[in-house]
Amino acid sequence: MWVTSSLTTALTPTAVALGNFDGVHQGHKDVVKPVLPVLHSSDVRSPAVSTQGGRRLDNGLLIDKEQDCWESDYRISASDRPLPTVVTFNPHPREFFTGQPRALLTPLDEKVELLTALGVEQLVLLPFDREMADLSPQEFVEHILVRQLKARWISVGQDFCFGSGRSGTSADLQKIAAKYGVEVAIVPIQNNEGERISSSAIRQSLLEGEIERANQLLGRPYTLIGCVIQGQQLGRTIGFPTANLELPANKFLPRFGVYAVRVSIDKAKQTETASKTNTTPNTVIEENSPIITPIKGVMNIGHRPTVNGINPTVEVHLLDWTGDLYGKTLTVSLEKFLRPEQKFASLEGLKQQITADCLQARSVLS
Repeated sequence: MWVTSSLTTALTPTAVALGNFDGVHQGHKDVVKPVLPVLHSSDVRSPAVSTQGGRRLDNGLLIDKEQDCWESDYRISASDRPLPTVVTFNPHPREFFTGQPRALLTPLDEKVELLTALGVEQLVLLPFDREMADLSPQEFVEHILVRQLKARWISVGQDFCFGSGRSGTSADLQKIAAKYGVEVAIVPIQNNEGERISSSAIRQSLLEGEIERANQLLGRPYTLIGCVIQGQQLGRTIGFPTANLELPANKFLPRFGVYAVRVSIDKAKQTETASKTNTTPNTVIEENSPIITPIKGVMNIGHRPTVNGINPTVEVHLLDWTGDLYGKTLTVSLEKFLRPEQKFASLEGLKQQITADCLQARSVLS
């Protein structure tokens, strides 16, 4: 996938799915579908010729720091076929207007992975600033979608709003784009068992510990993806070693407490990372170890009140599995909320409860 935050480096022409797409839930998938082509055998993809001047990321993308864009291991062959493209905003408009950081259901790397799996070949992250916020609906369509992205057709959700003060509706977009010969597909609002599918509904379900409901709306389990880092190693002293996950700083966390989970161990990667303020490219050495079949586990999210913890942590205990996980990337799929976080009078009391949590998790995941 080609990922860029600069309109000058966007590949054109495009077929555009427009929106925020946080969560890439079932409703979002329906918005993406109209821009996906039926791939023919004549479509040729060739390897990218060089990674000079860029750096390889863990997800296989190449980021070119000078051009502010990423590239996957292939480039689309030169043709007039509109590139299936998701256009979204960075930062999220609510974050821009409130000035408050917004936790995301799918931080960028996770969003890229999910959109790639759907068949999207380009992600354009429009910088949302005052200039962008002040564009009228007419200006947004003409200058951004038509002139710069050369959109051949566009897909949006029925409730999509755009332009200064959110004054433009999906119907307005359809009318304005028609002046330029651009067709707009308006996708009806999707429901699941009578409830509207939305990122807000998913967030609320997660905050309430209603994991099954959140997963239904997403169309897949909610996941936490992070690298295993050094912890206090308290778990191993009571017979329950845990992997401490370092998540993206802007990852949305569900209700604090204990969960039954399934854990996948991704390919081992050893990364020599330069400082973010240093322009020296990173070096990534990938081992050929396969992704391991998901393992049953128990996860705790919270402050660990029994040991007077301060900062929130994410700790995972794998059932019936032992090994060295330091430096590896885990994908933790949440299946069921078991209980809220609580403080125990002693480590022995905590140990007894974890034993019960593991038994319950086995039952839930069997």
